[in-house]
Amino acid sequence: MQAPNRDGSSDREKELERRAESLQQQLERALAEIERLRKQLEEALRANKRSAAPFSKGEPKSNPKRPGRKPGSAYGQRATRPVPSRVDEQIYVPLPPRCSHCHGPVILKNSQSQYQEDIVRMTIIRRFDVEVGTCACCGRQVQGRHPLQTSDSLRVGEVQVGPEALSMAAVLNKELGLSHERTARVLALGYGLKWSRSGVCRALERLGNLAAPTYQQLQKALRQSPVVWLDDTGWRVGAHPQNLRVLLSQQVTVYVILCH
Repeated sequence: MQAPNRDGSSDREKELERRAESLQQQLERALAEIERLRKQLEEALRANKRSAAPFSKGEPKSNPKRPGRKPGSAYGQRATRPVPSRVDEQIYVPLPPRCSHCHGPVILKNSQSQYQEDIVRMTIIRRFDVEVGTCACCGRQVQGRHPLQTSDSLRVGEVQVGPEALSMAAVLNKELGLSHERTARVLALGYGLKWSRSGVCRALERLGNLAAPTYQQLQKALRQSPVVWLDDTGWRVGAHPQNLRVLLSQQVTVYVILCH
């Protein structure tokens, strides 16, 4: 049996007291950490519910760095657009007759070139004068055809949309994911081409039907390939889950949308 100390407590009791004190300190630190994490969680949940600016990163720093690159030799390599290989329009920019500061005469030193790349908002209107005739043997109607025509209709569909506009609409809708309405909006704002969203939808459907023989040829070439890679991913058609299958060879890529 262990003898008590002068103060009446044994070493065992002191050891237990030290352990209890240490556990109490650990408990207090753990509770403080739990409280800190709880506040962070509440702030994160509130941030998800309220409307915030895009790419928000929280509160701004008290001493932010100066925006932009550092001046002088630490700036780094300056990047610029390459000089165009052709010039479609040349504009002469003369010197002003007087200095804008002191209104003194200006002496010509040299001439330097500056380039500008821009887009032209213009819709080309074509009129096809189609010759219409009759076959001397069977009596059926025969009419001419130009490669730029997108339809043979001469009455109801006499006003058509050209191949360049059809191609742009297909890229905007199928590759970039714009809706039919926004595709028509881009064509109206960028090129002045007025087109309804239903017209865009019907035109793309006709374009897909015209591309069906090419799609069948791609499928045939894929079946004859010695090696074919396959990848599946989720897809939705009319809010219903579907499966998008990608078949790839060294020369051909084919997409197929299948039901589950």
